[in-house]
Parts: sequence; structure tokens; C-alpha cells
Amino acid sequence: MKLFMKILVCVFALSVLFSMLPFQSICSQLEKDVLRLHILANSDTDFDQNIKLQVRDKVIEKVSYLYDNARTKEDAKRITNENLAYIEQTANEELKQNNIPYKAKAEVKNIYFNTRYYDNFTMPAGYYDALEITLGKGQGHNWWCVMYPSLCVGTATDSKMKEDLSKNEYNVVTAKDFTFRFKVVEYYEKLRSYLK
Repeated sequence: MKLFMKILVCVFALSVLFSMLPFQSICSQLEKDVLRLHILANSDTDFDQNIKLQVRDKVIEKVSYLYDNARTKEDAKRITNENLAYIEQTANEELKQNNIPYKAKAEVKNIYFNTRYYDNFTMPAGYYDALEITLGKGQGHNWWCVMYPSLCVGTATDSKMKEDLSKNEYNVVTAKDFTFRFKVVEYYEKLRSYLK
């Protein structure tokens, strides 16, 4: 009886995994088509968390126009790399204006994100290219959004997201009933991360 139960559990697990392949494929494509913004606070004190938000607001205000003509994630990544010094300077000016003793560092990285829920869309877990701004020690809670397509910069709209993502990608990030699927993808990505 134990052997039968083990076989049954394995068959069920495999059927769930196989049914998830198309969904996982779309989530993997999102990793290739999205550029994220990730800001790490110096610490978790209320003061440092508030500074993180002020830096966020200033950076988004000052750099959003840079992405107006980006047509692909690669365009957005190139624009970001070409303007890293400006982005970092903008963050540091905001810190200086608030008499903050630490500095900001901006870089483009490929980093792992858990599934993130954001107002009216969800980004599945995975490794994404991101503009990462580290404030001071970078040991506090982070803030994130999507730089491309512009879901946190400039005039982020649902129609802009529809325009910049494939139909399948758009359906995944705006779906309200994929919580279980997002969890499975997250476990898969954590396993993949562990095996790297």
C-alpha cells in the first residue's frame, strides 16, 4: 500500500509539473523582457526607510524621460547602462540634500526576485535584470518596481504594459487567479537558484 501511495503522489506531482510547463515558459520569457528597479535601504530604521522612498521618488522623477523611446528590454538596459553615473549622481544628490552620511551605488545586475504583488499586476519569481541602487550598507528592506515596460516610471498605464508585453505575458502578470501557479513557479525558481 505504501508503494502505491508513493507512486500516486509521484504521478500527481509530475502531472502538476507538466501542466505548469506552458505557464513556466511564459514566466521565463518575462525574465527576458522585463527590467526591474530595486532599491536597498541602508537599514530598517524608519529614518532609512523614508530616505529610501525619497531617493526612489527623485530617481523616478529625474530618469523617467530616458525610457520614453525604449522599445525593448535591451533598449532599456542599454539606456540604463549609459546613464548609470547620472542615476547614481541623482541618488547621491538626494542623500546629500538630506544630510545623509552614506552614499548610493547604482549598477545593473541579474538578481533573483520572489513573486511580487504590486497593485494590479504580479511579477513571477525568477532572475531578472535590474537597476539596483544600494543606499549605504544596503541592509534594509528593499523597494522594487518595473522600469521596462514602464510600470513605475513616467505615465505607467495598462495600455503601455499591453503594448510592451506579449499577450501571454500580459495575461500572466494581470491575472487574479494564478496564486497557486505563481507559488509553484517560485518553488521551481528557488530550486533552480539552489542548484546554481
